[in-house]
Amino acid sequence: MAEHAEHPAHAEHPAYPVGLRLAGRRVVVLGGGQVAQRRLPALIAAGADITLVSPSATPSVEAMAEAGEITWVKRRYEDGDLAEAWYALVATTDPASNAAASAEAERRRIWCVRSDDAEAASAWTPATGRCEGVTVAVLTGHDPRRSAAVRDAVLEGLRDGSIAAPQQRARTPFVALVGGGPGDPDLITVRGRRLLAEADVVIADRLGPRDLLDELPPHVEVIDAAKIPYGRFMAQEAINHALIEHAKAGKSVVRLKGGDPFVFGRGMEEAQALAAEGIACTVVPGISSSISVPGAAGIPVTHRGVAHEFTVVSGHVAPDDPRSLVDWASLAKLTGTLVILMGVDKIGKIAEALVAHGKDPGTPLALVQEGTTAAQRRVDATLATVAEVVRTEDVRPPAVIVIGPVVAEGPGRPVR
Repeated sequence: MAEHAEHPAHAEHPAYPVGLRLAGRRVVVLGGGQVAQRRLPALIAAGADITLVSPSATPSVEAMAEAGEITWVKRRYEDGDLAEAWYALVATTDPASNAAASAEAERRRIWCVRSDDAEAASAWTPATGRCEGVTVAVLTGHDPRRSAAVRDAVLEGLRDGSIAAPQQRARTPFVALVGGGPGDPDLITVRGRRLLAEADVVIADRLGPRDLLDELPPHVEVIDAAKIPYGRFMAQEAINHALIEHAKAGKSVVRLKGGDPFVFGRGMEEAQALAAEGIACTVVPGISSSISVPGAAGIPVTHRGVAHEFTVVSGHVAPDDPRSLVDWASLAKLTGTLVILMGVDKIGKIAEALVAHGKDPGTPLALVQEGTTAAQRRVDATLATVAEVVRTEDVRPPAVIVIGPVVAEGPGRPVR
């Protein structure tokens, strides 16, 4: 994007958009303040050989220099600093230095961006964003906020599939294990949502964000993992078989899970099954209900001066079950927060075990049912009362259970 401000007759002409390939090429940045802090990451990502000239820098810019991502010359701009550069960003707080550097860039025919005076620059920086190999760059003259708004709208459309941009080249089939988050469809990651929009087949869990399935194009085959005909298979084996079968058929497959695929989600079992068949898969982490659901209910799993650690435990088997791998005696001795998933129907026995191993019966506890959804509700109790409270309040899965002093820190109902 270039426009010679020195030629007023051309002022009405739009900038010419172009993509600069800066990998291995010298780029000079003058000034180490907030402008540089915003622009440097993209220049680093482009592979540019960056020299920063500035007597001072923000902590973030300084960290880039310490990491070896840029070369920092700790002084003010001097004539000749732009020699051999392909591109220059002028962003000092000294107008005279900016003007001198801009003049040097013009003499040397170096494209130059100026943060203080766009009209005096030979290049403008567009509002830029990226989405899986697509770079969106928007220029709207002298309205940077509009540029950013247009960029954001286009990127959002590409990510959620509302802007149809089919690839003209053959697309490589993929398998993605996608964490859908705790239930609110807005809490899936941007990458997870994009992969959903590109899928041919979606194998969905009951606890995945169901509202997202309604947004899928009509050609997408949606398979309810809970209703896969098992036949001679165990439930998980049937799901593994379905993933393998559709992947081998050349389909793009998303396994949509609630929370995070690797937090009690059997994601590794599915990844191993695919690997055994020579099928690569991508794991897209999700927001785990173990931290997001308590947060949505006003409960911090850690809090300064209250809890310095939190432990996440599966409660799908009771403490006295021989299949249990949990050391309940050790958990009872912890002073931090205990988060239990899949434990609503076992919470009575869990509470008994914790108390038997020394946990205070009055320890506050909260059950957050259907967390982050419109049906969310929070029920408070203590270890001593939780079994009765679950029964009288008819608490049902899915619910996240939080045990510890942090329960009393959030704005919830008093414990009973």
